[in-house]
Parts: sequence; C-alpha cells; structure tokens
Amino acid sequence: MIDFKKIIRSERVFLRPMKTDDFEKMKSLTTDPKMWYYFTADLSDEIILKQWIETAISDLKQHKALPLTIVDSKNENIIGTTRIGNISEVNKRVEIGWTWISKEYQGTGINGHVKKLLFEYLFSETATLRIEFKTDILNIPARKGMEKVGLIKEGVLRSHTLMTNNRRRDTLYYSILKDEWNK
Repeated sequence: MIDFKKIIRSERVFLRPMKTDDFEKMKSLTTDPKMWYYFTADLSDEIILKQWIETAISDLKQHKALPLTIVDSKNENIIGTTRIGNISEVNKRVEIGWTWISKEYQGTGINGHVKKLLFEYLFSETATLRIEFKTDILNIPARKGMEKVGLIKEGVLRSHTLMTNNRRRDTLYYSILKDEWNK
C-alpha cells in the first residue's frame, strides 16, 4: 500500500524519508521548549530528539510508518517533519501526524500544503480510503489548520495521552475520507 521510499515534490517543498543524518540539522530547529507544549515529546532535548528520530527510522525500516522530512525546495533546508503511521492495510486507513514545522516557516501555509500533498499521494497512489489525525483539544492553531484543509471533527477521547509536562490531554480526532477529498 505505502511506498516506503516515496519522495513527494512540489514547487515549495519536497518530502523524503527521514534519515539519521537529519538529526544534526533538526537539532538547531527544535531548541525552544515552548514549541513542544502540545507535542508528546520535548524535542528541545537533544537526547529525546535523537531517540525520536531513531524510533521513526526503525519504524520506517520495519514498514510500520513513513516518517518524512520536510525540505524547502528553494534552498534545501530542512523545515520540519511529518509522518504516515498507524497503517492498516486491511482497513485501508492511515494516520498523518507527528508533524512539526520550524518557527521560521510557521504561519506560512506550509503545513496545509504538506497535508494536501499527502492527501494527493495517499488517495491517488495507494488504496487508502480514510486518513486520521489527532491533536490536543487545547491546540487551537492545529485544530484551525486541520479544519482549514477540510478535515472533519469526529470526537474526543478524554484523558487520552500523557504530555511532556505531565498533563493528560483530551485528544480530538479528525479524519478525511477519499470520497470527501474528491469533491
């Protein structure tokens, strides 16, 4: 179903499978602890960032997930990551998440652009019928971004996930179906 060597290109960005070497460039983009308030790992800690990347690459090698590094097409700078995970071939379902965008590129529309590239790939080149997303119910910017690209709010799982600051988050689920995307 998923091509684990897939590179997705547009004029603005290209998404390529994450590499161990990405750590050196990513660590300078992840230093602000405030950036990780709504994230499940504090990637401002280099040890945690390295483990996070190693886990992503291990999942890639085992075909459990496709972690993608987001690269600016103009200057080839890494600007963030996203991932296709929780892949269920039998149910023709995936999750997109684990996404972060460097501060310099936040608010530029890159995140929505990346989501649309992933929708195009998953719905046009794979058997995917459903794409899921989840976020912290308190993360208003993420929620607005998800709704802006056409995702449907589905419901809340209460006290679902332990966050980096020992807070338990309520997780809000969103999705988009292939027949909704085609409209």
